[in-house]
Amino acid sequence: MALPACAAGVLQPSLQPERGAPARTTCPCRHSRGEAELAESRPRSVAASAREDPPRGVSRGFNSQPPTEEPLKASSSLAGAARAPLFPLLPRGRRGRMHDLRRRWDLGSLCRALLTRGLAALGHSLKHVLGAIFSKIFGPLASVGNMDEKSNKLLLALVMLFLFAVIVLQYVCPGTECQLLRLQAFSSPMPDPYRSEDESSARFVPHYNFSRSDLLRKVDFDIKGDDLIVFLHIQKTGGTTFGRHLVRNIQLEQPCECRVGQKKCTCHRPGKRETWLFSRFSTGWSCGLHADWTELTSCVPAVVDGKRDAKLRPSRNFHYITILRDPVSRYLSEWRHVQRGATWKASLHVCDGRPPTSEELPSCYTGDDWSGCPLKEFMDCPYNLANNRQVRMLSDLTLVGCYNLSVMPEKQRNKVLLESAKSNLKHMAFFGLTEFQRKTQYLFEKTFNMNFISPFTQYNTTRASSVEISEETQKRIEGLNFLDMELYSFAKDLFLQRYQFMRQKDHQDARRKRQEQRKFLKGRFLQTHFQSQGQGQSQNPSQNQSQSPNVNANQNVTQNLIQNLLQNLTQNSSQNSIQKENRESPKQDPGQEQSDSNTSNGTNDYIGSVEKWR
Repeated sequence: MALPACAAGVLQPSLQPERGAPARTTCPCRHSRGEAELAESRPRSVAASAREDPPRGVSRGFNSQPPTEEPLKASSSLAGAARAPLFPLLPRGRRGRMHDLRRRWDLGSLCRALLTRGLAALGHSLKHVLGAIFSKIFGPLASVGNMDEKSNKLLLALVMLFLFAVIVLQYVCPGTECQLLRLQAFSSPMPDPYRSEDESSARFVPHYNFSRSDLLRKVDFDIKGDDLIVFLHIQKTGGTTFGRHLVRNIQLEQPCECRVGQKKCTCHRPGKRETWLFSRFSTGWSCGLHADWTELTSCVPAVVDGKRDAKLRPSRNFHYITILRDPVSRYLSEWRHVQRGATWKASLHVCDGRPPTSEELPSCYTGDDWSGCPLKEFMDCPYNLANNRQVRMLSDLTLVGCYNLSVMPEKQRNKVLLESAKSNLKHMAFFGLTEFQRKTQYLFEKTFNMNFISPFTQYNTTRASSVEISEETQKRIEGLNFLDMELYSFAKDLFLQRYQFMRQKDHQDARRKRQEQRKFLKGRFLQTHFQSQGQGQSQNPSQNQSQSPNVNANQNVTQNLIQNLLQNLTQNSSQNSIQKENRESPKQDPGQEQSDSNTSNGTNDYIGSVEKWR
C-alpha cells in the first residue's frame, strides 16, 4: 500500500504508542508535534525504546535515516529532537553545509578542551617544579605548595606569554640563520667603521713594495696661504659626488657659499677673496671640459695667476687629487651615458700648446651625438677615447707626441703612458677609489687635516651594475682597457697599503698618548704623596721628633724610589733614541728628526716636572 506524500519526508519514525493503545491509521505528520511533546514528557527509557521500530502500518520513508541508539543531545546544532523532523525538509546543499558546520564545531570544541586541559596540566606541573626548586633554595620560607588562585593565574599568564613568544619567533625567524639568534653580535667588539665596503676581509695582502714616503701622505695644506687643491675629474668615476663633498661637506672656518640654482660655489680663503679649490663646482671648467693631467699642469698656473706679473706670482703648492674606478664598470657607465646623448664635444684635448687635428683624433659618429648606439658598435670604434681613458688622462702626453700615433710604435707608446700614469698617481697628494668611499674619506681627512661633516655613502647599485653582459663581452672590455686594468690594480694596492699604514699610525699614536697619560698620573700621585707627608710633619712636630728614625727611613725609601724611577726613565729614553737612530739612520728625513726631537723633549719635560714635584 502506497504511503502518503507527507510521510515520505520524515527523518525519524514517530514514537510507538503504549501497550494497549489502538493502532493509528492517520498520517503521522499531523501528530508529529504532539508526539514530540509526549516523548519529552515520558521517561527516558520509554522514549528510547519507542524509537526502535516504526509504528504499525507505516514503513520508513525514502529520505528517512536509520534509527540511532544514542539519545538526542540538547547541545547539538539541531537544538533538540523537537526540530529534528524539520531537518529533512531543507535542500540537500543546505543540509551538507549544516553537517560540515556541526563537524567543525565539534572539532573546535575538542581542540579547545584539549588545549585547556593541556595548559592546566602544564601549569600544575610547573607549579610543582617551581615549588620544589624554591623549597630547596629557600627552605621553609617558601610556601609555593599553598599558592592561591592569583598565583596560579599569574603562572598561567607567564606560560601563555612564553608560548606566544615562541610562536612569534617562529614566524619572524623560520630558519636557523636568524639574525636575532646570533650571539656573536653580543660577544664581538664594536665593528670597524672603515671595514672594506666590498665585504672582503679587513686584512690585505700587498703585491707591490712601496717606501715609507710613498705610504705616508701628509700634506701641510695652508688654506690661509697660497696653496691650491686641483681636482682632476675623470669621466664616470664618481667625481661629481666627490666634487660636491669638497664644496658642501667640509668643516671650514669660512665654508663655501653655494646658492640655490647655481652649480658653482664660492670657496674663498678666510679673509681673502681668492679660491683655495680648483674644481668643477668652484671655478668651473676653466681649462676645458674634463681636462686631463697634461692640460691642467700647463693651464692651472696661468688661469690662477694669469693677471699677475711672473715676478709677483707667489710660490704656490698645487696639490692634485683624483678619483679612480674599476675599468669595466667605468666603461659600461660611459657607454650608457653616451647612449643617452652625452658627447663631451667641449673637451679641448690641448697638448703641447695645440688641440689635435681631425686626422689625429677622428670621431666615432657622424651626427650630432651617438645616442642609442649599441654596446658592440661602441666597442668596435678604434678611436673611442673611452678605451684606457684613465691612463691617458693621468699620463703626460707630451712624452709620446700627444695624439700623433706615428711618433713611436704602439707597444712602446703604451708602456710609456702606463709608467707615466703610475708615477703621476703615486706622487699626487691624494687619490681615492669609487669602490671604497669610507676609506677615501678617511685618507683625505688624514692627508689634508680637513674633516667632513657627514660620512660618505657607498652605492652598490649603479647604472653600470644594472647592465648584464656575457663573460665573452667582459673579457673583450678588459682587453680594450688593458692599460686601465693594470693601473687600477696598482692604484688599489697603493690605496689599501696607505690605508693600513695610516690606521697603524693612529693606533701607535693613541698608545703613546695613553702611556704619557699614565706617566703623568704617576707623577701626580708622587706629588700628592709628598704634600701629604709634609702636612703631617708640620702638624705633629712632637710625634716627628719622637719618631725621627722612622721618618728618616721613610724619606730615604721614597728618595731611593724616585731616583730609581728617574734612572729608568732616562735609560729607557736613551735606549729608545739609540734604537731609533740605528734603525732609521739609513733613511731618516728631516720630518723624522723633528719627531725624535719632540719625543726627547717630551721625556725631558716629564723628568723636569718630576724633579719639581720632588
